[in-house]
Amino acid sequence: MMKTVPLTKTTLSTNLKGCLTALSLALFVHFSASAAVGVTPTDGHDPLSCAGPDTIHCIQVTKAQSSKKIKVRLYPDARQQVLFFSATGEDGKVYQLFLFDMDGRLVSQTNIRNRETTVLTNITEGNFLFEVFTDDERIENGQVTVR
Repeated sequence: MMKTVPLTKTTLSTNLKGCLTALSLALFVHFSASAAVGVTPTDGHDPLSCAGPDTIHCIQVTKAQSSKKIKVRLYPDARQQVLFFSATGEDGKVYQLFLFDMDGRLVSQTNIRNRETTVLTNITEGNFLFEVFTDDERIENGQVTVR
């Protein structure tokens, strides 16, 4: 038999605290797992989505250098098929993304303006290095792995 308890301010507050505590713990575990595999949690990548034999593509982005003034995002879509590139910083700035293979050959290059997003498609499997520049200054770099 189920017992119905009227909600009071105290009961609601206690239930809300319990839910928030559970949510906080879940987020802590998720971001701890992301940090453990070397993936920046803010890049939109869920490390668990790359697990399993059913995955066609798995795109991981690891940042080596980050700018404090400019927010650069390089992240895969939910299906792990394409890579998004966006930048938020000063108005009027142009940001260049260079993607290199491990032999140093330029694989892809794209330019965007502040607060724009572009999509990189047809990414082959392998390991790549990326660099993001604005005004001939490197503001971000790292590695992209496509499995």
